[in-house]
Amino acid sequence: MIDVLLGLQWGDEGKGKIVDYLAGQYEVIARFQGGPNAGHTLYIGGDKVVLHTIPSGIFHTHCLNLIGNGVVIDPVTLQKEIEKILPLCPDLTQRLFLSQKAHLILPTHRALDAASEAAKGADKIGSTLKGIGPAYMDKTGRNGLRVGDILSPNFREKYDKLTRKHLQMLKQYDTVAIDWQQWEPAFFEAVEMMRTLTIVNAEYWLDDLLKKGKKILAEGAQGSMLDVDFGTYPFVTSSNTIAAGVCSGLGVAPSWIGDVYGITKAYCTRVGGGPFPTELNDETGEAIRAAGHEFGATTGRPRRCGWIDLVALKYAIMLSGVTKLIMTKTDVMDSFAPMKAATEYLVNGVATKELPYDLCDVAVTPVYTEFEGWSNAPLSNCKTFDELPATFKDYCSFIEEYLGTRISHISNGTGRDQLIVI
Repeated sequence: MIDVLLGLQWGDEGKGKIVDYLAGQYEVIARFQGGPNAGHTLYIGGDKVVLHTIPSGIFHTHCLNLIGNGVVIDPVTLQKEIEKILPLCPDLTQRLFLSQKAHLILPTHRALDAASEAAKGADKIGSTLKGIGPAYMDKTGRNGLRVGDILSPNFREKYDKLTRKHLQMLKQYDTVAIDWQQWEPAFFEAVEMMRTLTIVNAEYWLDDLLKKGKKILAEGAQGSMLDVDFGTYPFVTSSNTIAAGVCSGLGVAPSWIGDVYGITKAYCTRVGGGPFPTELNDETGEAIRAAGHEFGATTGRPRRCGWIDLVALKYAIMLSGVTKLIMTKTDVMDSFAPMKAATEYLVNGVATKELPYDLCDVAVTPVYTEFEGWSNAPLSNCKTFDELPATFKDYCSFIEEYLGTRISHISNGTGRDQLIVI
């Protein structure tokens, strides 16, 4: 079976730590979508490691790790990532596999991303400017280059053809010239490195492992509310971040899907533009950012912070059929009392528990339920469920009843051992 792990908010839910924890139960970890805008943070022997493309099971020596066809790969980012973690993981290249159908991010994709975002002015969507959107556009436009193409004798010809197309597109933008050619030497050097890795026909590779009874965990990137179809469009990413994306992002049948782990913080954050109903533009929001060290693992940008949004969370759980809910960064809420959770929206004055068609287009006021808080009993000191304060247990019980989904794990700190199984 393939179990799935994905974020239920706007990303940054702490997926890396959870995959790292769960990896001991699986033989294969497979990334099924997203690009180098992902930032999965792990703490290995006291060292902070941020993974952008490589699956989060790489530090478990028994795990094979697959970058699936639904991922877009920047060769330069991948090379830097490999070089950085190789000293911590000497057998990395023996356990890392690339789908030949995963698409490549070219230097001109990055140039197009920067030019397009600059042209939007005040309507910027908050792109990480890594070329991810343009790469996915080429994929759906049937123009893209894939990992398998780097093994072709006429790869450079294919590259030059696509680059010429991008240069024609860049002419439409009235912007400062972008020196994309300075990125080319590193790109081709990284492509040479990729040719030394194990490139597989991943759908057959996975099918063989599944039929042998191997346990596989599909690792998502970004968050459900950034899904290109069901997120807060147009302020979304360019791929399907919900459980349905596993089948198309790895080439597996729906009948193989087992448990779906959904991850939420005890509060909400968002990076970049877009609607955020429970955002706190006040001292409380600043305090949450400081307590949670809420700065992007990939971009370094300060994250917008707010109370947990149960309306949006229930929507995300519905979309992916979450069977096990994991709540992270609960210790960040230790000093906040009272706490709040949005349980309803007033949309143009009308109460609803459904997510509106377009959050950008309507006036949304969250309706909150308050909770006592647990400032007298820091969660980070707890090792078992029984040690958790009663006020926190009440908070969890309310959330479970509202969502109709049980909480299976509580993360109460950054450490690998700070995870309580319920």
